[in-house]
Amino acid sequence: MTEYKPEDYIKYRFGRALETIEEVKTHIDNKFWNTAINRLYYACFYAVGALLVQQKIEAPSLARV
Repeated sequence: MTEYKPEDYIKYRFGRALETIEEVKTHIDNKFWNTAINRLYYACFYAVGALLVQQKIEAPSLARV
């Protein structure tokens, strides 16, 4: 089993947030508003999860999924 460092998780989650924001641009261009909002929610979710780990704040509802 591979052990991941918190820095690995932070980098991964911020990367996912940025990738998801790129998706949002396409949805907005095509006027898929509900999907764009959904993807923005997840971009924020990924970024906040990374920030919590970075600041060493534990949030059971945001367990490392």
